[in-house]
Formats: sequence, structure tokens, C-alpha cells
Amino acid sequence: MSKSLYVAAMEPSSGKSVIVLGVMELLSRRIRRIGFFRPVIRSAFEHDRELHLILSRYGSHLKYGEMYAYTQDEARDLVAAGRYEELLKGVVGRYQAMADRCRFVLCEGTDFSGISQAFDFAFNADVAKNIGAPVLALVSGRNRSLDEIADAARVARQSFEEHGCTVVATVVNRVEPDPREAVGVALEPAARDDGSIYVLPEDPALARPTVGEIAGALDARVLEGNADQLNREVHALLIAAMQLPNFLDHVREGALIITPGDRSDIILGSLASALSDTYPNIAGIMLTGGLVPERQIQQLIAGAKRTLTAILAVETDTYTTAMKASAIQARITPTNQRKIAAALGLFEAHVDGAALSDRITSIRSVRITPIMFEYRLIERAKSGRRHIVLPEGTEPRILRAAEILLRRDVADLTLLGDSDAIQLQAGSLGLDLSGARMVDPARSEWLETFADAYHELRRHKGISRAMARDAMTDMSYFGTMMVHRGLADGMVSGAVHTTGHTIRPSFEIIKTRPGCSIVSSVFFMCLADRVLVYGDCAVNPNPNSEQLADIAVSSAETARMFGIEPRIAMLSYSTGESGAGKDVDAVREATRIVRERRPDLMVEGPIQYDAAVDASVARTKMPESAIAGRITVFIFPDLNTGNNTYKAVQRSAGAVAIGPILQGLNKPVNDLSRGCTVTDIVNTVAITAIQAQEAKAGESVNR
Repeated sequence: MSKSLYVAAMEPSSGKSVIVLGVMELLSRRIRRIGFFRPVIRSAFEHDRELHLILSRYGSHLKYGEMYAYTQDEARDLVAAGRYEELLKGVVGRYQAMADRCRFVLCEGTDFSGISQAFDFAFNADVAKNIGAPVLALVSGRNRSLDEIADAARVARQSFEEHGCTVVATVVNRVEPDPREAVGVALEPAARDDGSIYVLPEDPALARPTVGEIAGALDARVLEGNADQLNREVHALLIAAMQLPNFLDHVREGALIITPGDRSDIILGSLASALSDTYPNIAGIMLTGGLVPERQIQQLIAGAKRTLTAILAVETDTYTTAMKASAIQARITPTNQRKIAAALGLFEAHVDGAALSDRITSIRSVRITPIMFEYRLIERAKSGRRHIVLPEGTEPRILRAAEILLRRDVADLTLLGDSDAIQLQAGSLGLDLSGARMVDPARSEWLETFADAYHELRRHKGISRAMARDAMTDMSYFGTMMVHRGLADGMVSGAVHTTGHTIRPSFEIIKTRPGCSIVSSVFFMCLADRVLVYGDCAVNPNPNSEQLADIAVSSAETARMFGIEPRIAMLSYSTGESGAGKDVDAVREATRIVRERRPDLMVEGPIQYDAAVDASVARTKMPESAIAGRITVFIFPDLNTGNNTYKAVQRSAGAVAIGPILQGLNKPVNDLSRGCTVTDIVNTVAITAIQAQEAKAGESVNR
């Protein structure tokens, strides 16, 4: 049973970051406490990019200083002094300290910037052999013929095996997309032997540096530009030496304009092109020679209602700046969610994750960790893609989440709103939303049909045809009607709108499912080593006993839907028969109703939180209970208690709270917090897609 894996590239620029990120995501699904280790990093005076990326995404239990053994200078000095064995012993010692604290350690080899390429290979092989880690060998297919790629893959395996290493798999990365299938055919004999060769195509989006990366590498000052604009990919460098009319003929999508800082005509023309629908979106403007625009130009830029594009300034001349910029390699950084999504999507699309993880290790996690849970959400959503409508189509967080969802093939999406406004906003954020459908309710061909349907549903409440038509121009009502009529499978909203605005249309149009008297909500509380379900923390202020019972049953079904075995606690300030009073009696009655309606469910109540979650307390307070101390579903007696508790746990325990997830409706509609992050939106869309899958499966069974 392996406890580690060593990812080693055979040459520079192999796209190792993509493979490391993909493998880390893959292993994190199955391993609760995973470490990351590099034997050598570039310098102690600047953050290692790989360590920083892993720490930000997976490393809540890791410390930067424990994730590497030596800097490049330290390793070089030891080798020069003839102390290579000491170098290896030091690496093994630091690795073992990490391995002692983790159930599995992913190791990443050196970057081929040390003594020599041959030394780097031998060093990586020696480290892998001495720590007992199987090797994932990485070969670059860039600028190689089919025969050269096949030879490189064969030599990589043979070379590591000759050094006494076990090669668990070989990855050929950065292959031109067109001949990728031909590469697979060329490698077929080797793949038949052990089935462990994977081929990944070149992804131009990952090969392009961002404006921010170029700015950092050139030590540029950022005169204008927000985080989204600095994350734009640079497709090309365009040196502006011509007069403005001729220059404009050469403007291309994603170009970084490089021009002296005193060329006011080029600066203004470039800014105007960023505003124009007839010109491509540029990536930014780089001003050279240590010059900045004239005062009047600066005043004009400062007075713009929004920042049009990033503007950078460097001290070097135009030629030197262009040469330096052209040599900058793209990186995957923690702040660039687009590149992370693209890298994971590329890896997941071309690597058989189940087969590879089985080859790497047989260790399985006995609990659902947050990373596992979120991964399973994405995978389940992808397994039967549903169509989700997002009414807040111009909200930047929604658009950023939409691009991630599309890149990872999680769901089909419809964005509601004026299509020009959506595209303008997406363009200003540098997003590609070409895979999404855009619908403007006010101009939609469905508007009149929807108005008729809503009028029919609500005429008994005094809604006239004209009022129905007005309602259908509202994004939330229109999106809900799309779900009701089967034009979308689910809806997610609330990043801008209130909870009431989001869910009121669903009460009127979609309504509750048969056998459920109340719409309620749950949060998935992702703790360090498990996921709990909290309900109801968002919708019902003071549910009665019948409603509490309904909430409990719905929450148990939601838990089971997402792979959590439901063991229910009906929470109160009193445990068992120790207390009395109106509030405790209501919880006791709710518990009785749940047991009567659903004898198959494991439920305990009234019970206090400590007895529900702590086995030692449960043995004292409820020694006869089969589930006390092991509760997974917590039902709070009222909204005040539930809302405050989930926020306290979220902030104090560092838990990730996913939700609120609505339950009890005929079709899925989910509400977002107005403070939601892009990750929250991605997770909620995935959950909504899974709910839609379950609803569709239920319809098939009932037919």
C-alpha cells in the first residue's frame, strides 16, 4: 500500500503544474489528510508558486516551511562540496516528517533549473527511490513527432525503472490537439502492456501568461486595473510603433499593447477600442521608457466611470520590454480560478481518474471530507448534466461561476438578462461564456406563453393578465416559470436578490411536492473530517411540531441524496426526559411524528447538541441511544437557533457552509446568500443539478 507519489518531469516546460493540480484533486477525494512536498525550491526569499497554490487550495493543515527540504543554492552547495548523500538524507528526513503527519504525501520533483538536466533526473529518481514513492513520469509532447513522443515515453519508464523506481503511470502532456489521437495509437503497444499511459492536449488558455504575471515578472507599476483585468490572458504582444489609424488595423483579441508612455494617441486609441463593439477586447496596455501619460490624459482616464483595461508602466525601453515579456511563461496561481478550472477540466477529461487512483494507492477515507464532498458534487452533476437557469445574468460573481461550470462541464446554463449587457460585463471581466444561452425575458418568445400560464395559476388570487405579464418580465419569476415548464431543470439565484424574491415565485408556481407540507432548507457544514447537515437555518422562523417533523424527513432525504447516512437529532435545550416546557414538548412531539411516519429513519430527540455530536457526552446523557454522539443531521427548533448556530460553527470552527439548499419543492430552486463567493455559486449549481437528476429519476419511476 503506497503512502506517496512522486511526480517527475523529464524536461522543462512539461506542464507539470497541471498534472500536480489534477493528481492532488484526484487524491484528495479519497485521502482525508494529504501532504505536499518538494525536495528543492527555487529560493527562500520568494514564495514557491507550486507550494503557494497547493497551500491555498488544500493546505489548511500544512505549513509552508515544512513542505520542502532545501533551496536551490543550498542543494547546489552540498553537491559542489561532494555531499550528495547528505543532500539525499536531508530530503528523506524532511519528507518523513511530513509523512508522519499525513496519510499520503504527493511529491513534486525539481524544475530543471539546478545544476543540469541530467542531474535533475538522477536526483528526482534517487529521491523517489529513497522515500519509497512510485513515480508518475511526465513527458512533453510539444514540438515532437509521433515517433519522438513514443520514444520519450518509453525512455522515461525505462530510465526510472533502471534507477530502481516503480513507475505507476506515464503522462504525455502538451500534445498538439489534432494529432492527439494518433499519439494514442503510437503509444498503444505500451498502453496494452500496463494500461498506464495518458495523453493530454495542449490548452492555449493554460499556455498564455496573464497581464498580472507579466506585470510581476517585469516589476511593472499598475496604473489602472482590478484583479479581474490583471487575470486576463495575453494572447499576443503588440508593439505600437505606427500612427493610430494604421495601428488600429493590427489590434487583436487579447493583445497586450506595448507603447512608449508619451504616445497619447495610441493610449487613447487603445482605450477607445476597449469600449468599441467593432474592435476586439485587448488584454491591457504596457507603457515603456519610464514615461507616463500627460496630465490631461491621466485626468481623462481617472474620470472614466469604470476601468476599461489594465494599464502598466515599466522603466525599460519598448524593445527590451517586448523581449522580456515574450519570454514569460504562464503560471497557475491561487487567485486565477479560470486557469485552475481549465487545468482540472483538462486533466479530468483525459485521465481515467478511477484507474489512476487505484494504481497509486488503495487507501480509502472512512469519512466524507469537504474536498471529497465538493468533488462528488461536481462529478455527480457531470454524470447526468442538467440545465440550470441563473436569473442574475449580469452579476460578476455569477458570470465567473458560470465560466467555471462551463469549463468543467458541470451543467448547461441559461443566463437571464439583456444579452448585450451580459456580454459587455463578461468581456470586461475577460470571461468566455460562449457555451451559455442568454435570454432576455422582456424580449423572449416565451413571454406571452409564460404570462398565460401564470395568469391561469394565480387568477384565483386576483392576478389579471396584465399583472401576469408584468410578473413574467421579472427575472426570478421568468426563471421559475422556465423550470416549471421544463425549459430548465433547476434555478439558482440570490447573489443580488433577497431570499423572498428568489423563493416566492417557486411557492406560487412550482409549489411543494406531494406529502410535504412545508418548504425548508439545509446547510451542508463541511468540517475538517466530515460533512454534517443543518436544517432549517434559512426559511421558517417558528415551525410547529408537524412542520419540524417535515423538515426532519426532508433533511434526511437530502442527506441521503448526497451520500450522507442520515442519523437525525431533534435539537432542544433539554435531552431525553430531563426537561419539560412548551418548547421541549414541541420537539418531543415532532420526534414522535417522525418515528410514526418514517420508522426506517434513525432519529433521537429531544437532544442537546453536545449529546448529539460527542460520544462521551452521549454515553452520560443518553446511554441507551444507538445514534447519540454520531448524529449527521441536526434539526434546530427555530430559525433563530439554527441561523446563529451555523454561523457560529462556520466562523469558529473554520467550516465551509454550503447552502441554503431548499427542499420540499416539486422542482429544485436554490437561494444564494448575498455574500456568496464564486465557489459557493459553483457548489450550489452542482447541488441543484443533482436535485434535478433525482427529480427526473423520480418522475421515471412514477410513470
